[in-house]
Amino acid sequence: MKIIGITFIMLMVSVVAVRSQTYNQLSEAEKKDGWKLLFDGRSTDGWHTYNKKTFGPAWKVIDGTLFCDSTVKIPRGEEGDICTEKEYENFDLKYSWKIAKNGNSGVMFLVQESKKYDAPYFTGPEMQVLDNEGHPDGKIHKHRAGDLYDLIASSSEPVRAVGEWNDAEIKLDHGKLDLYLNGVNVVSTIMWDANWDALVKGSKFNQWPSFAKSRSGHIDLQDHQCDVWFRDIKLKTL
Repeated sequence: MKIIGITFIMLMVSVVAVRSQTYNQLSEAEKKDGWKLLFDGRSTDGWHTYNKKTFGPAWKVIDGTLFCDSTVKIPRGEEGDICTEKEYENFDLKYSWKIAKNGNSGVMFLVQESKKYDAPYFTGPEMQVLDNEGHPDGKIHKHRAGDLYDLIASSSEPVRAVGEWNDAEIKLDHGKLDLYLNGVNVVSTIMWDANWDALVKGSKFNQWPSFAKSRSGHIDLQDHQCDVWFRDIKLKTL
């Protein structure tokens, strides 16, 4: 009976391992097309806590996902978003996210790291990740899931129920910005023109003069002290 029990446990571990590696992989066609994985499903390689060289304890690799664990008691100064080691300019970024009930998070881009900036949102625009029904931000225009946070509301809301995976995409090609949620183009705009300047001026980001000024920067996953999961994070340079 003991041998059977050990065999069963080993089998279940193998099943979990195989299941987790169903994701975070590139097809041969994607490899030939220039796609690169930003998260391998097993390690935090290529990522670090914003403005630090270390990796904060709230973020963990669990079952092939990058998971932000809101229950972790984080020492002061070690909390925060995580961002890519590399910077990107013109790119197509695809990823999947899942949020816990009442949760809030987001994915930022063109983020600058410097002691001048206390947080990633001082410089980087954000595609919102949210439980629209459970989090207070769901009642705020331009703060709902899929929105270009505080700048442009989604043209529709194809977001899935809390606890289900959503497929998202941020595509920035020489100023043309498109956001997709579950295959639907929910935001389309041009950055750095007169209309863009007006959008920023009418938003909360007007107080930060360096917001969205850089043409390249880091990809950032937000730590909003809520449980959130990310996987299948991949990028193609345009």
